[in-house]
Amino acid sequence: MKIRARIILSFVLVVGIGFYFLVDHILGELRPRYLEAVEEVLVDESNLLATFLESGMSDGKIPVERLREAFDRLDKRSFSAQIYKLTKTKVDERLYVTDAQGRVIFDSEGLDEGKDFSQWRDVHLTLLGDYGARTSRDHPENPGSSVLHVAAPIRFDGKIVGVLTLRKPTASINFFLETARPSIVIAGAVAALAVILLGILLSSWVTRPIWRLTSYARAVRDGRRPPFPKLGTSEIGEMGAAFEGMREALEGKKYVEDYVQSLTHELKSPIAAIQGAAEILQAEKDPAKQARFLTNIRDESSRMHRIVERMLELAGLESRHGLEKVETVDFSDLVREALERMQDRIEAKGLRVENSMGDPVPIEGEPFLLESAVQNLLQNAVDFSPKGGVLTLGLQETEERLVFSITDQGTGVPDYALPRVFERFYSLPRPDGGKKSSGLGLSFVREVARLHGGEVEIQNRNPSGAVATLTLARHPHENET
Repeated sequence: MKIRARIILSFVLVVGIGFYFLVDHILGELRPRYLEAVEEVLVDESNLLATFLESGMSDGKIPVERLREAFDRLDKRSFSAQIYKLTKTKVDERLYVTDAQGRVIFDSEGLDEGKDFSQWRDVHLTLLGDYGARTSRDHPENPGSSVLHVAAPIRFDGKIVGVLTLRKPTASINFFLETARPSIVIAGAVAALAVILLGILLSSWVTRPIWRLTSYARAVRDGRRPPFPKLGTSEIGEMGAAFEGMREALEGKKYVEDYVQSLTHELKSPIAAIQGAAEILQAEKDPAKQARFLTNIRDESSRMHRIVERMLELAGLESRHGLEKVETVDFSDLVREALERMQDRIEAKGLRVENSMGDPVPIEGEPFLLESAVQNLLQNAVDFSPKGGVLTLGLQETEERLVFSITDQGTGVPDYALPRVFERFYSLPRPDGGKKSSGLGLSFVREVARLHGGEVEIQNRNPSGAVATLTLARHPHENET
């Protein structure tokens, strides 16, 4: 099965699972939201009725007869209200009033008058001056018999002299939920299908130039000279232009096939990331998340661009037999400048740097290459250092050689990887996030060391960590042939 087919199938699976959980979550949230809406209305009603009773109080006695008279009239009232699919013909709310001791002095249905309700949360909390509400079942074995109780205090001369509680069954809420559930499921299924179709179309549109470039790379690998494909002016087009420049730079050299094959292999990961981001992009309606996925596409395109550029730099170094622009530079300054450029990443991980270099350390060489080598070694050490760790920078010098070392407190390099760390495109997952680098940095350092008459090596330390040692000749041009 081709990668594209695997990605599409994975996308369909992810979208399907995602929409399933989304619809399930929405359905699960419907009931609490309905209850919240009903409770909010009951809070208004209970306080309104409590105020109504308070307005008729003159001697501290709660005038429940006003309520009894109103509910007698309500029982005789007839109406018919069509609320969407629900036809309502009677009021299903019930009301009871308790005195300051929690004893029921009025019940709209006349069932609980005289009973002690002081132990119920709605009455108990309201008498204490807090918000009182509860949900209970008329029939404990039947979840559909739940009843919502919301209370409001009745005050006289600033003191709470009673509690008014409205009692609302959730039967109508259950009806609305059952009515809404099929519509939500159908809407979720249609939306998921639409997202999958749009994702497939967008994937095809976004990845078409990438596949053109991949086909072109395969043709170059096979020794053919196809015309350069049209890739547009996006980051992919820039990456393609860099790729073409690399092909021209390497043309005629015997190892061109290895380079193109390696590049094609390394591009698969960012290409897959771009495809995944492009396809998932259609499933997101949140502008912030859409912007994040677009950023992922741009970052992966830039990553491919950087891989190509690093390969060109490395190829240029591998083809050189000596230094070109030799200058005398202060190696200590190079290290300090590299640390300044890495300061944000060092601070982000909370690393402490112990740098024993202070006095000027002159060395002959190409400043740009030496800076790049130090930067690569430092970046590698920062990536593999634990948060809050220590980086130790050391320097030993003789009249002929300079030995620069960076020691970290990470987990070290696995034994199987030690012989391969300087190979092109060989990289270990970074502890933070598990991502891999291009695998060209240490190869670049090795070539810089070679041109400067030295070498580089990485060794593990006990009990943990690793030390990278860069050895350079103080006067490398004297060794050139």
